[in-house]
Amino acid sequence: MPDVLPRSEGLLRRYAAYLPLTSATPSLSLGEGGTPLVRSRRLVEQVGCAELYFKLEGCNPTGSFKDRGMVVAVAKAVEDGARAVLCASTGNTSASAAAYAAACGLQSYVLVPRGKIAQGKMAQALAYGARILAIDGNFDVALRFARALEDTRGIALVNSVNPHRIEGQKTAAFEIIEDLGDAPDLLCIPVGNAGNITAYWRGFREWRDAGRAARAPRMMGFQAAGASPIVQDRPFEDPQTIASAIRIGNPASWKGATSARDESGGAIEAVTDDEIMEAYRLLAREEGVFGEPASAASLAGALKLGREGRMPRDAVVVCVITGNGLKDPDTALTIEGDMHDVPAEFEAISRALGASR
Repeated sequence: MPDVLPRSEGLLRRYAAYLPLTSATPSLSLGEGGTPLVRSRRLVEQVGCAELYFKLEGCNPTGSFKDRGMVVAVAKAVEDGARAVLCASTGNTSASAAAYAAACGLQSYVLVPRGKIAQGKMAQALAYGARILAIDGNFDVALRFARALEDTRGIALVNSVNPHRIEGQKTAAFEIIEDLGDAPDLLCIPVGNAGNITAYWRGFREWRDAGRAARAPRMMGFQAAGASPIVQDRPFEDPQTIASAIRIGNPASWKGATSARDESGGAIEAVTDDEIMEAYRLLAREEGVFGEPASAASLAGALKLGREGRMPRDAVVVCVITGNGLKDPDTALTIEGDMHDVPAEFEAISRALGASR
């Protein structure tokens, strides 16, 4: 019997012809990929485009887009005889690496910035059995150590500097083309370590060149203003943003991101934490989509383009929602909500509902 049922066959089988697989690559899947592309019902008017869609990558097995690349990276690590995987992480990578390692019987090691990882993501990595090393320093420091340990004692590095990660992540672009019938006009995407914008551009370009799409989109990347090294063209020694998943000061895929920007005629811009949190709330309350704060950077950027009169009115736009909101419950609980304490009495509850007799 296959690992998963045919409707969720996984990326290695579905897109085998476009991935670096061999006869020795194990057929690994946790049911990743095939995530929904949801059409906006309400926010499309605020963005000011013809059609607006949300690519819900939080529907992947560990709740983020990282699973697309991790299934390829871990499968290739097994093929190469690795006994363990290693990553530096702000959270999502650690959860994904630990899950896929567990599925293959490998040990996973994770380097995280002490006190700077969302609790939902930490909980996942612990549950999957990762050995977590919390270090003093930010993500960029953690990645430097991880890269120095690469290929040590049979340990495979599975950060996005691993080219197999980019190969897996590009499949999201394939799915968007399949769902829309062509590429969108604009793809809005959060930018942290910059592997994802690099991967999407590769996927769109490959299928355009193969004749499976008539065009490729303008790639519109958005960094948090307090962690915007590509926008400001300088590394950030101490990046700061509420969006922990993109709190990165020296992206490993910097060159890939700028190539995607320049080759597509797009842009990489900054959005403030206030703009990110506004988009975070709007996404949930206007569209019923709960993404983690970093995910909301894509919508924040689209809203910014619309408000500044830079969004083409006839454009088809996709915003990538990179991770599930439950990844970062602490941020969700800071939002003012309509919550009331009432006695356990019928009349009191009825009054609170505005339905008293």
